[in-house]
Amino acid sequence: MILSQIHNRSWAVFIARAILGLIFFMAGYWKVFTLGPVEHAQRWFVGPYSETFLPVWSLWATGTVVPVVELTAGALVLIGLWTRPALLALGAILILVTFGHLLAEPLYEFHTHVMPRVALLLFILSMPDADDCISLDYWLARRKLL
Repeated sequence: MILSQIHNRSWAVFIARAILGLIFFMAGYWKVFTLGPVEHAQRWFVGPYSETFLPVWSLWATGTVVPVVELTAGALVLIGLWTRPALLALGAILILVTFGHLLAEPLYEFHTHVMPRVALLLFILSMPDADDCISLDYWLARRKLL
């Protein structure tokens, strides 16, 4: 496809997908390779929430899995491969983060952290698949049709 033939909606989806993918990929990369999943779980899950009603085993499990999901799903969204399942995984992470923040602080102002990511995710999910033509999903689907 020639760049001048790409519709503005397609560019909008691509830009939103690239930004959202980078946000999650880079956060996941740091949490997996710099901080480490176990330290991530201890610092942001077990430490702050071990005195709540949540079972400690679930805090360890969730805290160690979240960085890997962010890294993997962020990369998939960035390149546009298996975009819908990756977006749904990231949506689940955002729901989890929102729950955690509100559990710790019921009036948590999540407009700086959660809402920009939610807005990008919902925008991408609401656009027709055909508008995401700058992606591996689109390219692979077209190859199957030819």
